[in-house]
Amino acid sequence: MKIISILGSTGSIGTQTLDVIRNHKDKFDVFGLSANSSVDILINQILEFNPKIVCIYDEAKYSDLKSKVDKLDLDYNIELCYGLDGLNKIADAKQNDILLTSVVGMIGLIPTLTAIKRGTTIALANKETLVTAGKLVMDEAKKHNVSIIPVDSEHSAIFQCLVGENTSDINKIILTASGGPFRGLDKEAISQMTKSNALKHPNWSMGQKITIDSATLMNKGLEVIEAKWLFDLDIKKIEVLVHPQSIIHSMVEFKDKSIKAQLGTPNMKGPIQYALGYPQRLESQEDGLDFAKYNNLTFEKPDYECFPCLKLAFDALEKEGTYLSVLNAANEEVVYAFLNDKIKFYDISNIISEALSSHDSINNPDLNQILEADKWARRYVNNKISKLI
Repeated sequence: MKIISILGSTGSIGTQTLDVIRNHKDKFDVFGLSANSSVDILINQILEFNPKIVCIYDEAKYSDLKSKVDKLDLDYNIELCYGLDGLNKIADAKQNDILLTSVVGMIGLIPTLTAIKRGTTIALANKETLVTAGKLVMDEAKKHNVSIIPVDSEHSAIFQCLVGENTSDINKIILTASGGPFRGLDKEAISQMTKSNALKHPNWSMGQKITIDSATLMNKGLEVIEAKWLFDLDIKKIEVLVHPQSIIHSMVEFKDKSIKAQLGTPNMKGPIQYALGYPQRLESQEDGLDFAKYNNLTFEKPDYECFPCLKLAFDALEKEGTYLSVLNAANEEVVYAFLNDKIKFYDISNIISEALSSHDSINNPDLNQILEADKWARRYVNNKISKLI
């Protein structure tokens, strides 16, 4: 029986993780849950999974959560908390075998480091943690002998392809991208696209932030950065290939030019289940891949002109340092502005580019310098956004 805590249990990844746990009740037990602000969903999860500690990140929602929990008349003690301190309390629990981090954005970094120092295995679905502080996080993981198992479908695919292999034999990894909802459109057409258009992903059901990142291809750029740290690769060994069907989740080419690919239906429960069960494979309740149905797999190179965010990510990774913190923070702020109808689609990449150009980067930053660069980027970007409104 593995003891699991989930940061971000009411989001897309969190709810699918609980689906996996629901289907394998004999193998997993839930210790901690956290949500941003979805109190009612969290209450239902408490009733079903009986966690011992629960955090609501939005402090303003804490009294509502406490009031509703008090009315449940639970027959066991449950600890309620809020904010970053609450996330850290869950992350620092000695009971955890695995901490699945699926919160959105930079807030996942500190709890992830807390859990690593506790010696807890990380099931990582919060890519911003490695984007902003990849070297720091991986160094801490090595220091404390902690495994970081990726939950993103692409990184899970690479991870699976490398089982039993020597990483020194890697020639390159190939991260596949669906191309998002605007694949095939020219720049003029894309410039007219709205939030509603961008949120219609052709293959995957995800939260709003990651769906917009998929539309700009920044999501793939963030995955490139994450892959560099996860697999300790030179940037020249990371390639992106657009694969609209999202059946091949990623590939590894070895020095003998043979290629391993991991395939499956576009469903996040597969990589979630693999991360929780590793090194064992658990039986799935999902439908398998029907090759007769998916009998036409196609590939194309990404269009960097129509999707400049992908190029910005490669550029920031080449420079490293706090450029990566700025890239991530700037992207978070402009995406939320786009979702709130404050800016247009190409304002996203334009503002990120301006932030990177205006930043004085620090090489090999410590945690405080990473956090300061993050704050600087958010101030810079919000000042730019205010001038566009």
